[in-house]
Amino acid sequence: MSKGHDITQGAASAEVEAFLDAVRKVPPPARSGARGRLVFALDATASRKPTWDTACDLQATMFLEAERLGGLDVQLAFYRGYKECKAGRWVSSPADLVRQMGLVECRAGRTQIGRVLRHVVAETKKQRVQALVFIGDAVEEPVDDLGHAAGELGLLGVPAFLFQEGADPSAAAAFKEIARLTKGAHCRFSAGAADELRRLLAAVAAFASGGRDALRALAAREGAGGPAALIGRQIR
Repeated sequence: MSKGHDITQGAASAEVEAFLDAVRKVPPPARSGARGRLVFALDATASRKPTWDTACDLQATMFLEAERLGGLDVQLAFYRGYKECKAGRWVSSPADLVRQMGLVECRAGRTQIGRVLRHVVAETKKQRVQALVFIGDAVEEPVDDLGHAAGELGLLGVPAFLFQEGADPSAAAAFKEIARLTKGAHCRFSAGAADELRRLLAAVAAFASGGRDALRALAAREGAGGPAALIGRQIR
């Protein structure tokens, strides 16, 4: 499938608002008093360099929001080049995560979303993962294969939150199916819209570290039209 094209700011903003409201409907993550755990996965193919840099700048948002609720451990995962898909060690501070991200160079290649999904399945079988965040713009894999991996992730109770840059309809269809199977959510955002992405990351971090109650509290701070409310409307 081809890479996506940018969508209008207005359309993307409306989707961000709807997405955040949908997150409130996602079943609360299972907790045992431990810190929340979130896999932060990104497409690191060549065209993604600008968004990778933006994500580096914004990732601290997740930790700051989660600190209100007891903290969050994050694992970076990415794919690039020829069949290269990697995951870093779990970290608990934005400084550690940005250090990992700074070592990654985006390289041309095809998407490997299926490998990311299977990795999260393996991780949560070892120790509970509360959520997967994925940022990308394209899908170049058989949707049926992705659906199988997403279904397994859904059975384990790990929602996937897929943030799509651009408007590629094939990618959108695949991302929506992954979100449906994992009981997560999908949202498009505008190219270069750093504030949209920052708010989305904060909402998912609130959910991963504190569940629906934390998401509702964030939505109350942001207002009815904010990203947290948008995610809450989608998740169930």
